Amino acid sequence: MRRIRAAAAGAVTVSMLTAVTACGGGSSTGGGSNDSPKTLTYWASNQGASIEVDKKVLQPELDKFEKQTGIKVKLEVVPWSDLLNRILTATTSGQGPDVLNIGNTWSASLQATGALLPWDAKNFDKIGGKDRFVDSALGSTGAQGKDPAAVPLYSMAYALYYNKKMFADAGISNPPATWDELIADGKKLSKGGKWGLGAEGSNVSENIHHAFVFAKQHGADFFTADGKPDFTNSGVVAAVKQYVDLMAKDKIIAPGNAEYAQNQSVSDFAKGKNAMLLWQSASANLTSQGMKADAYGIAPVPVQSGTPGTGTNVNSMVAGINLAVFKNTDNLDGATKFVKFMTSDGEQKILNTAYSSIPPVKAAQADTTFNTSANAVLKDTLAGSAAALPQVADESQFETTVGTAVKDLFADAAAGRAVTTASVKAKLEKAQQQMPKK
Repeated sequence: MRRIRAAAAGAVTVSMLTAVTACGGGSSTGGGSNDSPKTLTYWASNQGASIEVDKKVLQPELDKFEKQTGIKVKLEVVPWSDLLNRILTATTSGQGPDVLNIGNTWSASLQATGALLPWDAKNFDKIGGKDRFVDSALGSTGAQGKDPAAVPLYSMAYALYYNKKMFADAGISNPPATWDELIADGKKLSKGGKWGLGAEGSNVSENIHHAFVFAKQHGADFFTADGKPDFTNSGVVAAVKQYVDLMAKDKIIAPGNAEYAQNQSVSDFAKGKNAMLLWQSASANLTSQGMKADAYGIAPVPVQSGTPGTGTNVNSMVAGINLAVFKNTDNLDGATKFVKFMTSDGEQKILNTAYSSIPPVKAAQADTTFNTSANAVLKDTLAGSAAALPQVADESQFETTVGTAVKDLFADAAAGRAVTTASVKAKLEKAQQQMPKK
């Protein structure tokens, strides 16, 4: 979904989303009646190492847009811990932006509120056409069979980042391709106060992304074909246990990581405290924290056996950021022009270079700027071995409840309490009980 993961989607409450869904259409937003038609309000997500970094990246581009169109854009970079609740509140209060970033996994849930502008063929034509965007990115823009609720802006994928020197010192010549290899390498690397792998055990969004990938690798899904939650099937239980066992059983993740929720695992990796990191498009983040590009390697996320691919060898969710417009903005023309600007080939190159993400726009992605070895891993993953999280109306609650269940299991592991198949199933059963009743 994004690069810096705070508690993120876990902040949303089931009752709030239920209320929003029940209200139907979107409300008049803050970019409208109180503002000039020559002004837009834009909520950007925190993509860089800090909010100040984002302002430095975005403001020159917004100034460029104003010079081209005469439309001033009021920027607010919203922390991930606040963003979803802010968006949901805006759909009911009428106090929100004209244009906003959303984590692509939220698309179907926010689509269900009725507050976002549907991107039908007519609206897509205003920004150059739907066929400008890669299919994998379009797959995370809303429920199947409905017009997208947002437009892809940044594409990302998970990869395995590994410290070259730590690997060499441990006599490890290649990055692990399977989880068994990762565990074996992790045990060699977990010594002297350093650990094989970092994690964000209290980070609800990170938890759900990894749990989703492990489930796919076990041939399992969290929802049935008709969209009903199925959190306690044997494949899901085995998947969640395998992930938490990296701390509980295999002991290659420091127990203190159970409390991490604010990018600490990336910081630890940059400082050489952990030898491996599973993260989304992390290069810009690591550079901002002083880690040189030649100090680490990038490899595909491991699979159960063999090599990454479709089916049970999925090794990433389709990560990314979408750009949405509140349907009832009083400046729809200006908002559409802004979306066209942000998704133009030129801006896609500038913005995705700054955030070490992959442009979801075909022409920009094909640019030589993105033909680096690091991007090759990410592009190959997105093209062949990544899957979209469930595009269902209750997706946000799914992230909240299951991500919190994994958080609680990491807390058990850190405290020395047994993590068993039964205890994992019990946590997932509790999560399922918290889902909205149909």
